[in-house]
Amino acid sequence: MSDIAVSSSEIIAVLPAAGIGSRMQTECPKQYLSIGGKTLIEHSINALLRSPRVTKVVVSLSPHDTQFNSLPIAQDARIQSVIGGAQRADSVMAGLEAAGSHGWVLVHDAARPCLHIDDLNRLLGISATSRVGGILAAPVRDTMKRGEPGVSAIAHTVDREDLWHALTPQFFPLELLKTCLRRALNEGATITDEASAMEYCGFHPMLIAGRSDNIKVTRPEDLALAEFYLTQLYQKENA
Repeated sequence: MSDIAVSSSEIIAVLPAAGIGSRMQTECPKQYLSIGGKTLIEHSINALLRSPRVTKVVVSLSPHDTQFNSLPIAQDARIQSVIGGAQRADSVMAGLEAAGSHGWVLVHDAARPCLHIDDLNRLLGISATSRVGGILAAPVRDTMKRGEPGVSAIAHTVDREDLWHALTPQFFPLELLKTCLRRALNEGATITDEASAMEYCGFHPMLIAGRSDNIKVTRPEDLALAEFYLTQLYQKENA
């Protein structure tokens, strides 16, 4: 990139939401499970829109999605939906292609509803100084084990120093992320999150310490935990 910092005034968000959430063992995709009368995807979008700097949210949907457009939030003028792809990276790319010429982009999980505004503001703050961007992340606290390949047995203990759990949102200059993600996809790289596409192209995004209650609802037991965290969050905001 050039030595001129990317404008931080234009921030768009992309939510890949084309997955079916098979690990939740439910009939509907996990982003449409409800907590407190709202779906997970509504909670996740509203968490982003709490910041006035986020001016648009692009949601990448499955071509077979029949639920999103019936949600009240889909009628918000700041929301745009597009058709996503088979993999997360394809859905993110579809969102980026629809994003226009905004300077920076947030990518957030549709089933990560417990984002705190203070974490979001800290992440957005790096646009004033960074040309690469960064992600919310939480330091690993548990003892980490490497398993034997193909066997349910411990190979060895992994040093947890400097290990982090990657969270979302992840926040990058839009054109830079688009370039890196397109290259990674074209070259068949393994892309597990947006930061991994940046890493593949030689960049080193910042790690911004985030709250560990910013959980992604992946398994059935996560829903009750997310409901507890959201209740605490809303009680604090309304106090």
